[in-house]
Amino acid sequence: MARRIDYLDDPNAPAPNSLKPSVNAIVQKADGSVLLIRRTDNDKWSLPGGAIELGETVRQAGVRETLEETGIRCEITGIAGIYSNPRHLVEYTSDGEVRQEFTIVLSARPLSGNPTPSDESSHVAWVSTSELPEYDMHPAMRMRITNHLNGITDYLD
Repeated sequence: MARRIDYLDDPNAPAPNSLKPSVNAIVQKADGSVLLIRRTDNDKWSLPGGAIELGETVRQAGVRETLEETGIRCEITGIAGIYSNPRHLVEYTSDGEVRQEFTIVLSARPLSGNPTPSDESSHVAWVSTSELPEYDMHPAMRMRITNHLNGITDYLD
């Protein structure tokens, strides 16, 4: 099975060979709970998201990725931040790609659907903000959520 390996400030990380714009969506219900997936490629909890495809807008990518990975149709309501830390690298073992992070994080609200796992998500859950610390996720993902919950909506890294 192909794996995803995240490196953050790791001197032993492989050199990057790719840069692809991607999105994450912070989908929140009225009660404040956040939509999370448990990724199949690294077994960590994450916001739904992925690469922006040719011919689609950032908004379309956020809606598409959320629906594909969670079964939830959402409406994008804003930009929560742009994360481009060159010290955060993502290695994909399936093809040797080592991607430098470049993620546009979007805020969103759910419109319809039921949490449904996919090929990319083994679990999908609405998680209350008080329970978030209990979920195993990469520090870069946790920072995105924490920034959003703390009202930092203009984050540029």
